Amino acid sequence: MQFSQLKIGFEQWWCEAKLVRLARKPPRPLPVLHQDSHSFSKPTKLHGETRMNTKSICLPLIALALVGCVSPTDPEPVSEVAADSEAAPTARYSEADEAEYLRRFQQLLEDSRVGAGLTAYDPLEPVAGSNAHTPLPLAQNKALSDEAIQAARSYAAERSSSAFIIWQDGAIQHQSYFGDFDAETPIVSKSLAKPVTALLIGRALKEGHIQSLDQPVADFITEWKDDEGRSKILIRHLLDMRTGLLPQGFNADPDDILNRAYLHPRHDEVIINDYPMTHVPGERYEYSNANSELVAPVIERATGVRYGDFLSQSLLKPIGAMGGSIWTNREGGTAHSGCCLLLPAQTWVRMGMLLLNDGVWEGERLLPEGYVAEMRQGTAENPYYGLGVWLTGPYISKRGFAHPDVPFGKVDHAEAYLDKDLFLFDGNSNQVVYMIPSQNMIVLRTGSTPPKDSPWDNTLLPNLLIRDSVEQSGRKLPEPQPR
Repeated sequence: MQFSQLKIGFEQWWCEAKLVRLARKPPRPLPVLHQDSHSFSKPTKLHGETRMNTKSICLPLIALALVGCVSPTDPEPVSEVAADSEAAPTARYSEADEAEYLRRFQQLLEDSRVGAGLTAYDPLEPVAGSNAHTPLPLAQNKALSDEAIQAARSYAAERSSSAFIIWQDGAIQHQSYFGDFDAETPIVSKSLAKPVTALLIGRALKEGHIQSLDQPVADFITEWKDDEGRSKILIRHLLDMRTGLLPQGFNADPDDILNRAYLHPRHDEVIINDYPMTHVPGERYEYSNANSELVAPVIERATGVRYGDFLSQSLLKPIGAMGGSIWTNREGGTAHSGCCLLLPAQTWVRMGMLLLNDGVWEGERLLPEGYVAEMRQGTAENPYYGLGVWLTGPYISKRGFAHPDVPFGKVDHAEAYLDKDLFLFDGNSNQVVYMIPSQNMIVLRTGSTPPKDSPWDNTLLPNLLIRDSVEQSGRKLPEPQPR
């Protein structure tokens, strides 16, 4: 059974798309639409995940309607603004590659017009897990009340979840799986793949393949050695989204660079050779999948090992995790490191455990000393984002993924986080892995976008469980997120 959906990858790339550079331009009028092109039918299930099905929806609206950054469930209206068209040169790619790219793009358009979306990541490459894998132990003594656990589970269940796990003090306090999912079902990562890139850079640092976070990317992407702008991009910029590369946007033109950087069978070469810069590296935070997608070629050139194999050998096996698969741009090609990784829920929990324990697993240091602290440091350009992970920062009621000045695509935060040191993986469709140091707790929720009548709030689950954990243990509340 193939658990991936290229439709979901499309949502990841295009929905997270209409972000940053769009806000810098005046709106362009929407094309005239057929009367029913705004209407939606009932959600349909695709391999256990509920997806919003559209009826005769035109392509420009798909970028707004797909789940994630701004979806049909978002309460704030968003004007469609077309991104600047960035046409990429095609002469350096073979006719066969160009034909395959156009086939993927046209298939995407055709299927999306009838609400289907492309049906599979193709090809998928296996990512081996640990042969010694055993499920995480279940708690023998409850650290949380039944009432709090049930309230948290109900919150997840009502919001189109596929998995919900609470881990605390070395054991699982609760786990639930919904629909067709179980403990071994690979979860489509969407942007949960981005913190994995930070973990793998950390492993490459620990193993000596990369010298430091401040090493130029051009040491590995040697095509950039003589490029005045790109030669200044550092390894850390790939992880904290400050490369200066073109931010996400939307354009229905098959020649647009954003589409080619996602669907092309040589997408890594497209990003390296053709993807434009808009800012000086290190001077502006701009959310872009291209930043994370570049980690795969960096890892492969630094280590001499395929990205999926390095993920397996240097991360999954050492932490005793189950494996899965990853989308590559072609058979034997480069992996998509910015999305499109499929791993079971407990594997994501194990990654959180590694970070909560400062990069040490069962006495063995897997990440350099101080590296987790680096991951948890925001920047002046975005205090809410570190190296692949999201941070509490100063309290705001809505926090988005794009540059902080972009007014749309925000996630609700009804109250301040009760632990200022909380950090999280936070991806498309409100897929989250909270790491809560004060309670030695991890909370995972995966699934599709919550329905309109049950919107997601990023603070509800962690705060509910922190309050209960403190009450059950008799400890004091930790220092909260600053206001």
